Amino acid sequence: MTTLTQDPALAAGVTLAPSAAARIAAIAAKQNRPAVLRLAVEGGGCSGFQYKFEMGNEPEEDDLVSETDGVRLLVDAMSLELIAGATVEYVESLGGAAFRVTNPQAASGCGCGASFSV
Repeated sequence: MTTLTQDPALAAGVTLAPSAAARIAAIAAKQNRPAVLRLAVEGGGCSGFQYKFEMGNEPEEDDLVSETDGVRLLVDAMSLELIAGATVEYVESLGGAAFRVTNPQAASGCGCGASFSV
């Protein structure tokens, strides 16, 4: 992982696991887009905050940019305060497949893992 940010306070960053990088690369190839995922935190969900994933393009000025296997993960500075130190994985199980965020900042979360509280 390479973290490309100017702010040393954001050094904890967010890690993009190889499983997530491979899935993002596959989605990007099908859509003929750059292999970039934007992760943000929004208010909502059953626990107070929820993760929002979308295919991205270029980083904004305040984004943390981390890279795994040629795939970039973008996280804005405001969201990073709530997920610093987190890992984004792609998991497949009998219940389906999804991106999963393991967030050390979360005090609790919902059963599906899509929302959390701090």
